[in-house]
Formats: sequence, structure tokens, C-alpha cells
Amino acid sequence: MAEVQEKTSGGITYQERDGSGHALVFLHGIGSNASSFLPLLDLLPADLRVIIWNAPGYGGSRPLAMEWPDAKDYADALAGLFDRLDISAATVVGHSLGTLIGASFAAQYPQLVERLILASCASGYGSPKGCKLPADVGKRIEELELQGPSAFAAERAPRLVFEPRLNPDIVARVQEAMSQVERGGYAQAVRMLASGDLPALMSRVPVETGFIIGINDRITPEQQTLNAALAWGKATGKSPQIIRINQAGHAVYLQKPQEFIEALAAFGTQRAIVDRQAAAAAIGR
Repeated sequence: MAEVQEKTSGGITYQERDGSGHALVFLHGIGSNASSFLPLLDLLPADLRVIIWNAPGYGGSRPLAMEWPDAKDYADALAGLFDRLDISAATVVGHSLGTLIGASFAAQYPQLVERLILASCASGYGSPKGCKLPADVGKRIEELELQGPSAFAAERAPRLVFEPRLNPDIVARVQEAMSQVERGGYAQAVRMLASGDLPALMSRVPVETGFIIGINDRITPEQQTLNAALAWGKATGKSPQIIRINQAGHAVYLQKPQEFIEALAAFGTQRAIVDRQAAAAAIGR
């Protein structure tokens, strides 16, 4: 299997595993970074090219220029990375805040997206730019400032995992990534979340889209994903594909990695990243 390398391009840091097959691009959530997806790589076909970016303001990536960016600004940054890495099209997988970025990217640059897969959807709050942040959103920035990244992560990480006391290793992985958030990048992402509107974005997405739900998700309840799926289905006239993963919290891809990879495979078409047989072989079943 090709070695995973950490690279930088145009101010964006990312993890890449070279491959000759289709490209798969992962977009992390608001309290995470590229490293959180690395455990999945051993479960994916060896010839698959995998790109995991650190969003602007995360993991050494340069923050965006504006104080209050929206999803389009992150999508534009992602399009720039695609261009520099010569990615003509890819399967794009967004988790949590990454679903807003992925949806905006697919709406603006559909020619670059073979398939969009959204997990644990963050709906956004639809607040106008520059307004007072919704209380529960603004509280995120205040808590990070007051507590510092380490204490902030220690308090919040267990909420992202189903039955955290029985899954201390998963909690530790979530906490490690969250403790690395940078104040400036996190504040930008919080503002983007405040002004985001995932159903509205999905009504503009023309590409095939699949949805993944962790049934025990306490952070982004199932209805948020269903609202996004319904908006896409109404706009395209198609029935959305939705896969629910049992005994999984918000960090669904860390808590149930095999089931998550199988879900990616289940959304496949002739242009998919991997078929069911390849996925089963990759996870040793």
C-alpha cells in the first residue's frame, strides 16, 4: 500500500495516499482535522487515491482572508486545491461541518464531483453575515477562548461518541484531534456554520448524493440529515439514498469504520470508488 504523506499546496495542508484509481476526498468537521480519517485508509482499496484536507485555519492550513467566511469561500479554496493537484473529478465525502463545504462545492463545481456523500449533516443556522451569533453557536468560541484547546476537547469529545465510557479509545481519538483546533480557524468555521443553510445548498446540487446517519448522534440529530436529503430529492426528482449505522454517535466513521466504508461502497455506480466486493475484501470479510 502506498505511503500516506503530509503535503502543502497553496497554503492548504493535506494528507495524500497516491493511487491510480479514482480519487476520494475527505472533508473533516469543525472540531477535527485531516488526521482523523487516517484509520480508514487500511480499509480502502490500495489503488484508490485519497486526499484528506485540513480546512483553512486547521492543521497548518492558512486561514481564509475574511473574518466571516461562508461555505462558498471554503468551496473555492477546495476548488483551488483540486486544480493544483490536477484532480479532474472525485468522490467527495463530507462529515459534519464538512457537509456544508461539500454541498457548496458540489453546487458550484459539479463537474469536479463524481459523487457526494454526506455524513452527520450540519444544517447551519441561516444567520445573516455580521449579525449576532446564535447563542449556542457563539458559545463555542467563548468556551474555546476560556478553556483553551485541551480542556475544551476533553469536555466536548465524549459527546461525539455513543456510550463513551465503553469506547475510551474512540473518545481519545476524537479528543486528540479536537485539542489541535486553532482559535482563528475555529472562529471562522463557527461563523460559517452560523450563516450556513445545508438544505438550501442541497437544492442546488445536481450530482448523485448519498447520506450517512449515526443513529445515536447527539450533535447533529437525524432530522438534519433527512432535511438535507429531502431538499436534494425534491430538487432532482430522485429518491435519496440514506444509510443508518447503529450504535454510532457523531464520530460515526471512527466508531464504526467498517460500516462506514461499506456505506461508501453501497452508494456506488459505475463511476464509484469501490464496489461492495472490493469493500468486503478490503476489510477482510
